[in-house]
Amino acid sequence: MQQETNTNPKNPRIVSIDALRGFDMFWIMGADTLAAKLVALVPASLAGFSTAWIAGLADQFEHAEWEGFRFYDLIFPLFLFLVGCSIPLSLGKLDQDKRRMHGRILRRTLLLVLMGLLYNGIQNFDWAQLRWMGVLQRIGIGYGIAALLTVHLSTRGLLVVWLTILLGYWGILSWVPVPGGIAGDLSPAGNLSGYLDRTLLPGKILEKYYGYGDNEGLLSTIPAVATVLLGVGAGRWLQGTATHLQKASGLMAIGALLVIAGNQWGNYFPVIKNLWTSSFVLVAGGWSLMLLSLFYGLIDGLGWKRWAWIWVAIGANAITIYLLQRIVPFSSISKFFFQGTANLAGDHGAILLLAGALACKCLLLAWLYNKRVFLRL
Repeated sequence: MQQETNTNPKNPRIVSIDALRGFDMFWIMGADTLAAKLVALVPASLAGFSTAWIAGLADQFEHAEWEGFRFYDLIFPLFLFLVGCSIPLSLGKLDQDKRRMHGRILRRTLLLVLMGLLYNGIQNFDWAQLRWMGVLQRIGIGYGIAALLTVHLSTRGLLVVWLTILLGYWGILSWVPVPGGIAGDLSPAGNLSGYLDRTLLPGKILEKYYGYGDNEGLLSTIPAVATVLLGVGAGRWLQGTATHLQKASGLMAIGALLVIAGNQWGNYFPVIKNLWTSSFVLVAGGWSLMLLSLFYGLIDGLGWKRWAWIWVAIGANAITIYLLQRIVPFSSISKFFFQGTANLAGDHGAILLLAGALACKCLLLAWLYNKRVFLRL
């Protein structure tokens, strides 16, 4: 951790990126489970609601079992997209010194991968049970590759790479069969990405994902880079000279087109988060662009910043809270303060304890933000 005292006036921070990152991280901090339980409390007899509608809303806080797209499938790709948005903004502070840029990129990539391995338990030296891939590893690899491309390529060059990744990944999964299998098999057991994970990755493939490959596996990390590159494009667009209205409108229009294109492509190359299919990149990227458009228009365009203060505080230390959730027993802290009240709440006590744990995390992040203390890589 380090204490930040000033900002660079030549590169003013786009507050909406921090706010949207915080909004995204809020769900990872436990708001997803809390929201699902609160939705389940809605009485089916409530005017305008039906049991099926309520169940469908609750499903949005769970990942699609395999094919398809739900709100919770957006959480991780949105975070990767926002990593990409920040790349041109952060590298722009180095005044085109490519040596310094390369050094920063390498340092951040290695630190993210190392933190991911620590999160997975590499310090226990239990290699047979260690998961080598993971969320932070994918963030680190995606950031490193996308940042290097950003340093050396124009926006047009990045677009060519982006399209090449999407079409190339589609071709690989569609036309390259696994040994003894058939080309184009995208089932959990038969897809090429999972086969490569089982064959090449040491350590453990977790059953809690889909069992036949890693959720953040080797081959599927390639299209995840495309998600980061889409964010780079958005970041460069926001750095431009267009008006706030033009910037927000452009993000919204492109986002809507990508969602439509991704769903259409999904008829031939299904939208599957576990495989990070090219159609999934388009659908998730489209929704990410539209959310950024909304946040940017309200916060940076209209200047409505007060309502988003807590999101900014969370977003400024997103990696910090992700790691602390692994270390600090927030659930135990919530029980210490609220167990008595939870007992009085009866069947709803578990919801109170979940809300208490989430509140503890938010209060910690608010305190860190007020003290201007951030984790910097």
